[in-house]
Amino acid sequence: MSKPHVFFWVQHLLGIGHLQRTATLARAFRRAGMTVTVVSGGHEVPGLDLGGATLVQLPPVRAADKYFKILVDDTDSEIDDAFRENRCELLLAAYRAAVPDVVITELFPFGRRQLRRELTVLLDAARAQPVPPLIVSSVRDILVEPPKPERVAEMLERVETYYDRVMIHGDPTLIPFDETFAHADRIADRVAYTGYVVDMPQKVPGGPGTDEVIVSAGGGAVSEELFRAAMAARPLTRLANRTWRILAGHALADDVFASVAGDAPEGVVVERARSDFPTLMANCTLSISQGGYNTVMEMMTAGTRGVIVPYAGGLETEQTLRARLLENRSGIRTIPEDTLNPAALAAAVDAALDAPPPDASGLDTGGADKSAALIEVWLGQREGNVA
Repeated sequence: MSKPHVFFWVQHLLGIGHLQRTATLARAFRRAGMTVTVVSGGHEVPGLDLGGATLVQLPPVRAADKYFKILVDDTDSEIDDAFRENRCELLLAAYRAAVPDVVITELFPFGRRQLRRELTVLLDAARAQPVPPLIVSSVRDILVEPPKPERVAEMLERVETYYDRVMIHGDPTLIPFDETFAHADRIADRVAYTGYVVDMPQKVPGGPGTDEVIVSAGGGAVSEELFRAAMAARPLTRLANRTWRILAGHALADDVFASVAGDAPEGVVVERARSDFPTLMANCTLSISQGGYNTVMEMMTAGTRGVIVPYAGGLETEQTLRARLLENRSGIRTIPEDTLNPAALAAAVDAALDAPPPDASGLDTGGADKSAALIEVWLGQREGNVA
C-alpha cells in the first residue's frame, strides 16, 4: 500500500492548543512517510513546525469573546455570508488540489459548530467521490458540555452520516470519553483511543529554562491576569531568587504585552512564546500555566512540578475538569481562576515544591505515532474490503 495523503482541517478560535496538537500529529504522520496538507482557519502562529507538511491558510477567524458565539476576521469585523462562502470555496479548492486518501477534521463535529457550513460542504464533496476518502474526527480527551441537548443529537447525526472513525486523543484510564459525551456508546464502533498527543519534552542539562520558573498560557488571549499574579507572587515564594520567564502567546495584544513587559521587575523575563517550549518545560524547576491539553500533558511527561490555573471563562469546563483529575497527583497544585491572587499562587508554588514530581508512567502518551498507525490500519482494512 502506498503511503496516504492526509488532508487535515483545524480551527483555533482563542488559544492555539488545537493547532499545536494538529502540528504534533502532522509531524507524526510525516515520520510515517505520509503526505500531509494542513488547512488552518485561525490566525497564523510564527514558528509552527509541521514537519514538512503543506500549510494552507484560510482567511483567519477568531472568537470575538469567551463565549465563542461571534466570529471576527483579522480586522475585528464580524464575518458575514460572503466571507463564509469565500472560505468554503478556498477549502474546496484545497481539497480538490490535494486529492487526499484521508480527511481529518479537528474537533468537528463535537465542536466548531459555527463553521459547520464549510465543513458540511467539504464532507459532502468527499462523500461524493467515486472512492471516498477515509473520514476521521480528531478529538481531545475532554469535551465542553454542550449548552443545549439538541446539540448532542446534531453531533451524533453528523458522525453517523459522514465519519468512518473518531480518534480520541486521550487515555480512558484517566478519563473515558463518555464522561463528557454521554452518548458515546452510540458511536462506539467508530471510536478508538490513541493515547495523549504530546511533544515529548527532552531535558537538556544546562540548556534553556534550567532552574527557571516558566509561566505560560498557550495562545495567550486571556493571560494578563495570570502573568501579573505570577510577577507579584514571585517574591513571596521560595523561588524568589530564580529567573521567572513569562511566555506570552501571539494572541495577546501587543499593547498588553508591552504593558506586562514594562512592569516586569528584575529577575522576570517577558517574551513571546517560543518554539522550544517543550525543552523549557523539561528543564525548568516549576511551571505555572493554564490547564490546556498540550501544556499540562507536556508538564506531566517531563515530570515537572506545576501550578495549574484552569481557564474557566464563558462556558468552558474542559480545563477545570482536567485540573481536577490531575490535582491529586504529586507535584501538581490547582487554583480556581476566580480565586487567583498573588498570595494563593505563592502558596501553591511552595506546596508543589514540597511534593514529589508528577509521574505520567501510568498514562499512554504515545498518541501521535499511534494516530498515524491507526490511519494506516484503517486504510488497509478498507483496501482489504474492496479486494
